Amino acid sequence: MPAQDYYEILGVSSSATDEEIKKAYRKLAMKYHPDKNPGDKAAEEKFKEISTAYEVLSDPEKRRAYDQRGQAGLDDLGFQGFTDTSDIFSHFGDIFADLFGPRFHQEQVGPRRGADLRVDLSITFLEAALGAEKQIQVPRAETCLSCGGTGAKAGTVPQTCPQCNGTGLLSRQAQRQGGFFSISTPCPTCRGAGQIIAEPCLTCRGEGTVAQTRRLAVKIPAGVDEGAMLRLKGEGEAGAKGGPAGDLFVVIHIQPHPIFERQGNDILAKARVNFTTAALGGEIKVPTIRGSAILKIPRGTQSDQVFRLAGQGIKPASGKAGDQLVRVMITVPKTLTTRQEELLKELARLKVE
Repeated sequence: MPAQDYYEILGVSSSATDEEIKKAYRKLAMKYHPDKNPGDKAAEEKFKEISTAYEVLSDPEKRRAYDQRGQAGLDDLGFQGFTDTSDIFSHFGDIFADLFGPRFHQEQVGPRRGADLRVDLSITFLEAALGAEKQIQVPRAETCLSCGGTGAKAGTVPQTCPQCNGTGLLSRQAQRQGGFFSISTPCPTCRGAGQIIAEPCLTCRGEGTVAQTRRLAVKIPAGVDEGAMLRLKGEGEAGAKGGPAGDLFVVIHIQPHPIFERQGNDILAKARVNFTTAALGGEIKVPTIRGSAILKIPRGTQSDQVFRLAGQGIKPASGKAGDQLVRVMITVPKTLTTRQEELLKELARLKVE
């Protein structure tokens, strides 16, 4: 069992449907939400825990990886869970908007987390097996240095919208049979932003961000799987109004190799052995992912027989190292010298089987 059982945290079974998982999370989110538990650190940590569990079990790819390999499967995807409640509010905005209404909108008109980005990265078989560091180019929105992300011209600051008093919302009372209710709509003066920029920054034109292309180094862990998602925290789009940057997710695609195949942490390869070495025994040199190794061929080796080179497979950061499995293919010469033909005929007369 992994260190954390996300099904147990949400109080659902491992066969729970998406709707059952969402329903369980909503119930727990209402109980442990920071608004209902101000200053309660234990409740805040529980809120992060259930949100991490919901993120895993509500995402088909993460749930499949978790069901198959537990926390190790999530590590392969680069998933690290939530450490900040603002990330949770940004990630599950639709749920919290339903639960907490206008208050959630007021959070959104303040500092907002930047958008997450995705990059697809193609690597070689050996880079995936052994690990590597790759350089990538990422176009993204970054905080404008001229205005510090405020969107206002240097020397000025955004002003609180006088019509909505910075809430970004205008509320009005309506009546229906049975009583009154309140309707909230985005403020038309500030368009729901809660602020008005009288003099926009000339560099970013009031956006607070500018388009840049950033060169980043991505560390590829040894043994990474096809489709694995590596998370680079804080390398996504810049946040708005001083909010934190989003994350960058790098999706790995592995090119096939002409010699090697992978089976878990084991490496599969084929090796040709001439029929005399197979009959008499000997040694051959075989390729491995780290160079070459000597494989001992015992007398009477048969075609398709598999030999194991211990420890010559993938060595992940955690878990057991794999082996290299070598499948032997016996080769027969297409041409023979006169002397070789005579010897083979003599061998045939001896009826060796």
